[in-house]
Amino acid sequence: MAKRMLRTPLCDMLGIEYPILSAGMGPSLIGEKTGAPVELVVAVSEAGGLGVLGGAGYTVEGMREAIREIRKLTGRPFGVDVLLPAATVAAGDAPAESARQIPLADALNALPAAHREWLQKVKDELGLPDTEAVISGGTTTSRPHAAVEACIEEGVPLFCAGLGNPGFMVEAAHAAGMKVLGISGNAKNAGRIAQSGADLVVAQGHEAGGHTGRIGSMALWPQAIDAAAPTPVLAAGGIGDGRGLAAALAMGCVGVWVGTRFLCSQEGGALDIQKQAIVNAGDEDTRRTTIYTGKTSRATYNRFHDLWEESGLEPLRFPVQVVLASAVVDMFNRAGNVEYVGPFAGQVAGLIDDVKPAARIVEEMVEEAADILTRKLPETVKVA
Repeated sequence: MAKRMLRTPLCDMLGIEYPILSAGMGPSLIGEKTGAPVELVVAVSEAGGLGVLGGAGYTVEGMREAIREIRKLTGRPFGVDVLLPAATVAAGDAPAESARQIPLADALNALPAAHREWLQKVKDELGLPDTEAVISGGTTTSRPHAAVEACIEEGVPLFCAGLGNPGFMVEAAHAAGMKVLGISGNAKNAGRIAQSGADLVVAQGHEAGGHTGRIGSMALWPQAIDAAAPTPVLAAGGIGDGRGLAAALAMGCVGVWVGTRFLCSQEGGALDIQKQAIVNAGDEDTRRTTIYTGKTSRATYNRFHDLWEESGLEPLRFPVQVVLASAVVDMFNRAGNVEYVGPFAGQVAGLIDDVKPAARIVEEMVEEAADILTRKLPETVKVA
């Protein structure tokens, strides 16, 4: 079969064949460095889309090394996703020496007493082993300014702010020839990101995995397009095949930002047990919760959610809650308590029933969307 053409203005802006970006997914706490590793970035970019590195799981220097590895493996455009929490950006970076690794058990000592006591209670009641994980004190999330500078120095084609408004770094990025993308879960923030000078806005609906908002995709996309105009908008949340891609294009979006489907690919950074949880999940098997990061995020349902709800505790601020949740998840992993572990994932998990190469996902998504737009719609919808 001849290769299908499916182009929008996004393709010309970014120098890609298809208007498909893989989301720059960070790590699901303990067990993997990032949900969107080098291998996934390269596979999606080589297939004609644009792969985005999940930078949240790296130190700044580790991210720099990953960028250089991507450049060795592909000459095609790619992106890097970094979290830019407003409070951290305003406060300034953590010291460079904080990048050293420390035992997670030591980091727990700084948590409030009530949260430490709850953790000990869970550990004792379920007979969990001690955590032996280590964490880095100098990730890109705690050093956002250094992370931005590294992306500029390395000539990253597309910088993606997975959280927060990238407006503070747009001028420097544009001076270096780098495009900037921001992600929003409501129309107001879509407008703010566009007004800050970003080149692209992702409108991510409630259905999405990871950090996500309150507005459903079909309601959000057109409102975000209006609010961000004339800045182009990509659709995210609930897109796992060509039907979602075609719907987003029909709505007026210039492309799609796809997470869960690529997380559950052969190159996706999730653990095998996490990918299987996505394959097994139905459309009602995800939950939106604060347990993992302190901010609302969607993951496949597991019994950890029940434990947290029963605790009565308030979530700690981001990213301190990550320390607590990471310890619990590591203990569950070490104990083999799989019913208490689940990855970040969107409601589109109900559409996913296999783990396949990322290139095939791109190919099938393009083929299905092209068939809908060129054959199925003209056959079934008559316009006078």
